[in-house]
This record gives sequence, C-alpha cells and structure tokens, in this order.
Amino acid sequence: MAGPVTASVVSVLSGARILPVLTVPSVATAGPLADALTAGGARCAEVTFRTPDAEQVVKAMAAHGGLAVGAGTVLTSEQAERAVVAGARFVVSPGYDAEVVATCRELDVPVVPGVATATEVMRVLRAGLDTVKLFPAEPLGGMGMLKALAAPFPRARFLPTGGIGPAHLPGYLAHPAVLAVGGSWMATTGHVERGDYDGIRRLTAEAVERSRG
Repeated sequence: MAGPVTASVVSVLSGARILPVLTVPSVATAGPLADALTAGGARCAEVTFRTPDAEQVVKAMAAHGGLAVGAGTVLTSEQAERAVVAGARFVVSPGYDAEVVATCRELDVPVVPGVATATEVMRVLRAGLDTVKLFPAEPLGGMGMLKALAAPFPRARFLPTGGIGPAHLPGYLAHPAVLAVGGSWMATTGHVERGDYDGIRRLTAEAVERSRG
C-alpha cells in the first residue's frame, strides 16, 4: 500500500518533473542560486549534505521562497532531523536506512530512499513507501535498468538520479513509472563557483521545457 509519506512526496513536488540536485560550496551563493533556479522555472531543488554549509544553504533557500527545498545525500537520522529543522520539505538518501525513514516519518516529512537492486526495491515497498531514487541511474544501466526494475514492481515510482544529462531526459520522462528526474547539470558546483547564474537559469529553463514534452 502507498503510505502517507509517498503521497506527500507527490504533493511537495507539485507535478514538477525536474529536480535540480545541488552541491553548494557556500551559503553566500544560496540566494542568487535560488533566484536563478526560480527564474528558469524550477519549483523544487535538492541540496546535498556534502558540504559544511549544506544545512545553512537549506535554511537560506527555504526562507527565500519560490522553491520546495529538500535535503539530499542524507545518511543518518541525525542529518535528517537537522535538515528538517533547517526547513527541508523532503529528504532523499542514496540508499535505504531504516532509521532515516523512521525519523522522517516521526517528523512527517517525505523521504525517498535510494535503490540499486530489486532486493532494495522490495525492502522499500515492505516499509510502506513506493517512491524510490534509482541511484546512480546511468552507471547502473540507465533506461534499461529502470525498465527492468519497473516491470516486476508496478506500484513503485522512480526518481532516477546520477549521471543524467539533458540528452537522457526524454527517455526517462516518457516512462510511466518515473515521477521526476534528478540532475546536477543545471547548476553544477562550477557554475556556482563562477557565479554563472545566467547559465543556471538557461539550463534550468531548457530542462523544464523538455519536461513538458
């Protein structure tokens, strides 16, 4: 059965098919980055917990408005709690961790665990969730892998992330099991460090346009 957490994932994404995945080196860039993503038509973004400023970036971008901001690369329940306190509206993990899922349930925040095998999909479904992050999608086999996993699990919804670029979007978005596609090409660390917010806006707008078919 689909649990309330999954329904909240769909609600938070609000029909968005593109999820920018961000690794932000400094909180000072959070405001301009949020402006660029919003101007490009993004409605949500995932800030990965891979940098010292990640928690503050989530807080700043969440306060900025215009984006549903989530936390990614969440590995522990403690990180999940910190992310939610900072303002994260959803949590994404590269794998399945029962404690992370339990904490997100307690905090009533959607969680999307990562999977790479059929066994992991079964574990997530058994936990009462039905939205999973296929990660790393392209190294695992891309669309071939997604189709192979989607076939025996018709209830599962997928958020493929990892190695995906604009050329891959049409194939992923055309598959009925795909809820949204995550990617970092729209706003790489290089873009942010260079202050190339025009480039971020343009690449985001192109991705959003592609997602509309």
